[in-house]
Amino acid sequence: MVAKIISANKKLSENSEYILFFKDYFSLVKPKVMTLVVFTAFVSIFVAPVSIHPWIAFVSIFCIALGSGAAGAFNMWYESDLDFKMLRTRRRALPSNKIKKSEALGIAIFLTLVSVYVMAVAINYYAAAFLAFSIFFYVVIYTMWLKPKTKYNIVIGGAAGAFPPLIGWLSVTNSLDILPLLMFLIIFMWTPPHFWALSIHCLKDYKSAGFPMLPVISGVKKTKEQIVIYSILMFLITLLPFVLGYFGVVYLLTSIILGLYFIYHSFKVYLDKSNKDKPIKMFLYSIIYLYILFLSMIIDHLNLFA
Repeated sequence: MVAKIISANKKLSENSEYILFFKDYFSLVKPKVMTLVVFTAFVSIFVAPVSIHPWIAFVSIFCIALGSGAAGAFNMWYESDLDFKMLRTRRRALPSNKIKKSEALGIAIFLTLVSVYVMAVAINYYAAAFLAFSIFFYVVIYTMWLKPKTKYNIVIGGAAGAFPPLIGWLSVTNSLDILPLLMFLIIFMWTPPHFWALSIHCLKDYKSAGFPMLPVISGVKKTKEQIVIYSILMFLITLLPFVLGYFGVVYLLTSIILGLYFIYHSFKVYLDKSNKDKPIKMFLYSIIYLYILFLSMIIDHLNLFA
């Protein structure tokens, strides 16, 4: 009986080790970021005005997910030493030496090659080229150049996270239109207030790591002003898909309610002097905001409430 218990505990321990082993490697691809990337790409594919074969949609999403994972792994590899200096990122797989940097780099290269190659062969060259460029932009332009050198890193680098709707649209239409460009613009304008709220909350971390984030270089007050300005501009841009006739009342009401609440959060951050709870609450809300806003595009497209 005792031997069976010992054997069962040993198997349980081994299974736990395998789960942790998989979890560490899976964390390299930044699954939380990948989920948002995949969802925005899926929405653009879903609302595209063409007949879409399910297999084409699946392969496109699969390649975009791999590409996002590749960019995340490259980012983890390049910033592992800086991640160790930040409390928020110190326990990641590379800073804590659970995975070697060479392994992370190998995974990043492998995922890049597979995602771009499969997209080119199974979908089309336009989408593949855009996918390759998006990975290059995130890794080289944003991670290696903008992020460590300028306080405007998020403003320009925000384009990296805004590419998925364009790639998704290209993968099923072979061309671009105004709607995916509007989706790109919404995410592009959403990114600065989203990350600036986080950077205020994690100000000490960014200072210790030496990242020239806006609150580190220009101060928290200036950052709060920019958060309010970008939140208002983003809200106005979210109205354009309705104004231009791409979506109807469901999207309009959703964008107005969510957008006004986003602006409300930005003013709460602006008026908050403690800088403790309000920035992180806005950061978390901004994630929910983007999911629901893009979900409303699907609902409106289906005319469920027509």
